[in-house]
Amino acid sequence: MDETNPLLPDRTSERVRQIEDARDDVVDFDPCGDAENPLEWAPGYKWAIVGLLAFMAFTVTFTCISVVPIASRITTDLGDPRKSSSVLLVTIWELGEAAGPLLMAPLSEMFGRYPVINAANVGFIGATVLAALSQKAPLFIAARFLTGLAVATNVLNPAIVGDMFVTEQRGSAMSLVQLAPITGGAVGPLISGAMAETIGWRSVVWLNVGLACVCEAFLLTGFKETYKVPILRRKAARLRQETGGKALRTAFDLMDDEQSTRKLWDAMMRPVLVFADSFVLQLICLFGAMTFSYYYIFSTTYPDVLMQTYHLTPAQTGLAFIPFTFGSIVGTLVCNALLDKIYIKLRDANNGVGRPEYRLPIIIVGAFALPITFTMYGWTAELGLPLAVVLITSGLFGFAMNFAFMPVFTFVVDVFGLYSASAITAMIVTRCVAATFLPLAAVSLIKQLGAGFGCTVLGTVGLAFAPIPVLIFLYGPAWRQHSKYTMGDSA
Repeated sequence: MDETNPLLPDRTSERVRQIEDARDDVVDFDPCGDAENPLEWAPGYKWAIVGLLAFMAFTVTFTCISVVPIASRITTDLGDPRKSSSVLLVTIWELGEAAGPLLMAPLSEMFGRYPVINAANVGFIGATVLAALSQKAPLFIAARFLTGLAVATNVLNPAIVGDMFVTEQRGSAMSLVQLAPITGGAVGPLISGAMAETIGWRSVVWLNVGLACVCEAFLLTGFKETYKVPILRRKAARLRQETGGKALRTAFDLMDDEQSTRKLWDAMMRPVLVFADSFVLQLICLFGAMTFSYYYIFSTTYPDVLMQTYHLTPAQTGLAFIPFTFGSIVGTLVCNALLDKIYIKLRDANNGVGRPEYRLPIIIVGAFALPITFTMYGWTAELGLPLAVVLITSGLFGFAMNFAFMPVFTFVVDVFGLYSASAITAMIVTRCVAATFLPLAAVSLIKQLGAGFGCTVLGTVGLAFAPIPVLIFLYGPAWRQHSKYTMGDSA
């Protein structure tokens, strides 16, 4: 099989015709009802897994963001007081997240979500322990990179939700999963600021280790495989043993035949192939990269504004993140209330035919609101307006941030189906690379131009990217036809 071919059967190939001839030997889920099919699991258990994914996402974000208000203190205590080092300490995480999914996503499509997510979480715990024991700033920064490298939630959580829920139910599940990081992003600065002032910043890192260990205990005992490929392969193996039917295989095994030596390479290359093959994915990755960078630019400049302009302590700075979080939570709740409703309404208006593009109206609103609220944030800081104004602006920014970014994962899952993990990987890589380096450039820009004009320039760039989801909404159905990895419209 050519490495550019998808796992799903190509209906025009001679090989598929051979498979159709042997369909009696192909093992699949029972269409009349199958307890092994994740789509048919008990709703209570599926939502329990969603809750576990949310807890994982909370832990990861808490670990990532808890250093934000104390980054300068950490690098200073470790012998490096430069501002660039404290910014890199925060953003280097994203560079690790850009590299890790390139292996995790394809491995999850080969071996399943369960082994990959557990192995990654063990690596996450080890890297966090290394950070807690670091005595020099470069080692701490390297440990942060390794911690980001071991994060599996961003790429696997949306894919796992897609494994378990039908299209019209995914929006609510994804909203809950993505609400947890927002909570972690709020609680992280709040707790870390208070702990750093009392018992030291290392205690914050050890708290992160404890949370990750609790998460791993739940993963090992409460989570089970959701990806249909390994589930069906295990089912076929069991049926071969029970019936003696040695010819029993899954459609995926029949398509692969004797390509086992190339599987891992093919799987690792798949995110690149999916990205290169889909113009829609390229556009949404570009949009997501710019949108996500705003968050890190805000996170690395906001503590300086609060402590230098308004003379807040680290603990007070942590408290000042609450309005941003409140705005984010409200934005998430609104998305949760509207995302599936808008999809269903547009689907019904289209004679019952659903399209992934029906996830985009909320993103379109956020795409224009986000750069505007970011520019407002810059000018409130530049003019030294009352602290309450800065806090309100941060809340508006948090609201717009979630409108612009949160539904993107659901859209990608709907578009790419079985290849959602690889597509999400491509999106994560692009956004993480941007979020690692753009804040470094943005900090220099804001230092030279001031917060007002610096944020205005960045906001203008963001407005230039805002039409992307509009174009995808209008032309995405046609563009998707040119990619062999994208799903068609659904009735």
